[in-house]
Amino acid sequence: MVIDGRKIAEELLALLKAKPKTKKFLAGILIGDDPASLSFLMKKQEMAKELGVDFRLYKLSADLGNDKLREEVGKIAHLGNCGGALVELPLPAHLNRHYVLNAVPREQDVAVLGERALGAYYAGRNPVLPPVAGTVEEILRRANVDLKKMKVGIIGTGFLIGRPIVTWLMNKVEEIYVVHRGSDFSILKKADLVILGTGHPHLVTPDMVKENAIVIDFGYGKIDEKMCGDFDSSSLETGNGESKISYTPVPGGAGPILIAKLFENFYALVEIQK
Repeated sequence: MVIDGRKIAEELLALLKAKPKTKKFLAGILIGDDPASLSFLMKKQEMAKELGVDFRLYKLSADLGNDKLREEVGKIAHLGNCGGALVELPLPAHLNRHYVLNAVPREQDVAVLGERALGAYYAGRNPVLPPVAGTVEEILRRANVDLKKMKVGIIGTGFLIGRPIVTWLMNKVEEIYVVHRGSDFSILKKADLVILGTGHPHLVTPDMVKENAIVIDFGYGKIDEKMCGDFDSSSLETGNGESKISYTPVPGGAGPILIAKLFENFYALVEIQK
C-alpha cells in the first residue's frame, strides 16, 4: 500500500488554515548555491503561500565564512517580526554546521537543528519535535499500530534523520535495530517498521523487509535523472507479486508531511512567543 504523503499533508494544512493568521514571518536561509537545497526551500515557500504565511527567502554566500554567516543568520532570526528561521542543509563542506545553526534561537528553531533545541529535545523538554520525528509519529498514528509491540529497523544514524528518530522511538517500541549502509541488512526481516534516510537510491528492495512491514523513506537521489528514494518500490508499483508492504513513495511520501510538520512547529513556536 502506498502511503500518500501529499494527502496527509493537505489534511494537516487544513488544520493549520483554521488557526488565526500570524503577522510573524518564517525565514528560509540558503547558504551557497546548491540547486537541490534551493528546490527544497521553494517547496516550503509554496506551502507557506497556501497557508498565507509570510515566507522570506534569504540567500547568503558561502564565501562569507563561519563568523560572518553566523552573524548574518543571527541578524535575520532576531528581526522583531521573525517567528521562525531555518537554515537549509547541507551546508558547503568548508563551513562549521553547528556553529552556523546555533545562531538560530531555540524559540525560533522550527527545524530543531541548533544545539539548544536539540539538547532540549534529547532531554524531553523541547516544545516541538524535529519534523522527521513528527512525520514518523503522524504516519504511525494513522496506521493505528501498537508501538510497544513493534520492532524497528533504521538504516543510518545521521544528524538529520536517524538520530532524532531513534531518540523519539526509544522507550516506545519493543526493539530498535540501527544499521549502517554497509552492514548486513538481514536484520530488517525482523522489523515491523523500516526507516530509511541514507540518500543512496534503491538501497533496500521489498524482498529485504518482512511482509506487512511499514517502510518510511526519507532518502532521495536520482537514477537516470528520475527522483527516487532509498527504497526500490518499482516491483510493487508494477503490481508484481502480492506484497502487503506499506511504504512512502519518493517523491510524494514523507517529504510533504515533513514540510507540513515544519509549519506546525512554526505555528506552535509563534504561539509560545506570545
